[in-house]
Amino acid sequence: MKKDNVSILKVVKAVDKKMIENIGYKIKRIFLGKKGNDGIVFKVFIYALLISIGFVYLYPIFYMVSHSFKSLKDLLDPTVLWLPKSLHVDNYIRAWNVLDFPKAFGASMLNSVLPAISQTVSCALVGYGFARFKFPGKSIMLVFILLTFIIPVQVVMIPLFLLFKQYGLLGSPLPFIIPALFAGGIKSALFILIYMQFFKTVPKALEESAQIDGAGPFKTFFRIIIPISVPAIVVVFLFSLVWHWNETYMASLYLGESMRTLPLMLQSFDLAYSQEYSSSGATDMVNINESIKLAGTMLIILPLLILYLFAQKWFVEVADKTGLTGE
Repeated sequence: MKKDNVSILKVVKAVDKKMIENIGYKIKRIFLGKKGNDGIVFKVFIYALLISIGFVYLYPIFYMVSHSFKSLKDLLDPTVLWLPKSLHVDNYIRAWNVLDFPKAFGASMLNSVLPAISQTVSCALVGYGFARFKFPGKSIMLVFILLTFIIPVQVVMIPLFLLFKQYGLLGSPLPFIIPALFAGGIKSALFILIYMQFFKTVPKALEESAQIDGAGPFKTFFRIIIPISVPAIVVVFLFSLVWHWNETYMASLYLGESMRTLPLMLQSFDLAYSQEYSSSGATDMVNINESIKLAGTMLIILPLLILYLFAQKWFVEVADKTGLTGE
């Protein structure tokens, strides 16, 4: 009888132990998932991290959009935080006039699109050469290219200014376009590295097949490599365009007063606003406020936001294949 009781107790304990283990496994599976990275805890952490990062980037944009539509009364009213009582579009009209938007936008496009196209093509050729060919001095040349990325542009600013002045290139986009044609200019070393990493992911079998069909290096590059490199091309063009668009230091030095881009116009926005509306005799429009300044800022970054919206697909694809992720 005692043996039966002992055996029953052992069975009950074994059953309880299994039940506890099953419950523990289920709880662990719910919170951590099967592989430890697909449970509730992991997902909550990831979503919290993404929301935090997204908030850091999106908050300034939401702030600018909200405040750019506020009237002076809304700005002074402490009860109006994010949503203005009415959309004050007149802020954008004033900012448009002060920036002389059509003329400044044309100058910005001229000083950003042409150098970006030149850099996109020339850096692709250089990056392909470093990725696929072996030649004497390759490592040394790559080191010199990296030095152009490391050395601050202020170090070579005066020699470049004197060089461009000697050849009569100042006051035009040529100081940006000519270096870009030869894989130079703003951040060219980074673009070459992006292309190198991307071209290394392209199977060599494609080039070997083209060579068997009698295609030379240039024909292979333009017929085979370029069509499958659209993501890298779009990203390099996007980066180059944005950096040239936002450039103010070199632009003010090279262009002077002959061409005024949108970022340069924003630098002197307060003075230009006072001159614009003081000369018109409208005394109620002389005083500038934060909403008008933010409206001008929104007009400047809006083209770039639209460009990012359409190019984000290729940006994500290239980030997975190039050195942007450290691969």
